[in-house]
Amino acid sequence: MLMTTENGIRLSYHDQGNGPAVLLLTGTGAPSSVWDLHQVPVLRAAGFRVITMDNRGIPPSDEGTDGFTIDDLVADVAALIDYLDAVPCRVIGTSMGSYVAQELALARPELLDSVLLMAACGKSSLVQRELAEGEAKLIEQGIELPPAFLAAVRAMHNLGPATLADDDLAGDWLDLFAAAGSWGPGVREQLLLSALPDRLEAYRSIKVPCHVVSFEHDLVAPPSAGRELADAIPGATHRTIPGCGHFGYLENPEAVNRELIRFLRTESRETLGETA
Repeated sequence: MLMTTENGIRLSYHDQGNGPAVLLLTGTGAPSSVWDLHQVPVLRAAGFRVITMDNRGIPPSDEGTDGFTIDDLVADVAALIDYLDAVPCRVIGTSMGSYVAQELALARPELLDSVLLMAACGKSSLVQRELAEGEAKLIEQGIELPPAFLAAVRAMHNLGPATLADDDLAGDWLDLFAAAGSWGPGVREQLLLSALPDRLEAYRSIKVPCHVVSFEHDLVAPPSAGRELADAIPGATHRTIPGCGHFGYLENPEAVNRELIRFLRTESRETLGETA
């Protein structure tokens, strides 16, 4: 389904089920369909109305080839929540989607019930910034790396060591990454946004209930960065899911889904606690 914002931005979304609204926000370069295999069925079975969207930069949403900012992505999400009459909304983000959710919690807290932030941080490391900006430059210059090499780089960047050590399992992931192909100009803009500035001080003003979920072997947003983010957000809690990398919600979906449901059903966030 498609909606057009007041600013003329076309957004693609899916709205399924009944119950309290949960909006899922993807990471850089990912279509909304990444949630369909593992998260959407589980959340619907748990009694939630599940909304997914393609962020600006991912067709059939507008690609935003003229450029866009994090504030633009936040405005897109706010417009969709209003359009679907989904207030108060529970928002689950991963990676860049978490960045959008963090900024939404600052800008439009009245829209939100609670926020769960996966693979999240309050600032990117120097290496992560250089990697994101370098890949954006490759897209800008029209340089296409060999598909098998690009797939291997993405696997090393996003998966945990157990997956990478299993040739059969890793081979399936390599096939998936290779099939995804090269990224276009819209993702270039997302890459530039995914290199977070230091927003930790700003996040001390967030008043929406937040829970941060890190993945044990995440190289992009390691557990230490997740704990740092949770410490900055008043009242936020943190948990680390073992045995997976940056794509933990796909690599270890059973554990992640249990954590999602636990948070969404918990009336008192004090019971969440912290695990190593």
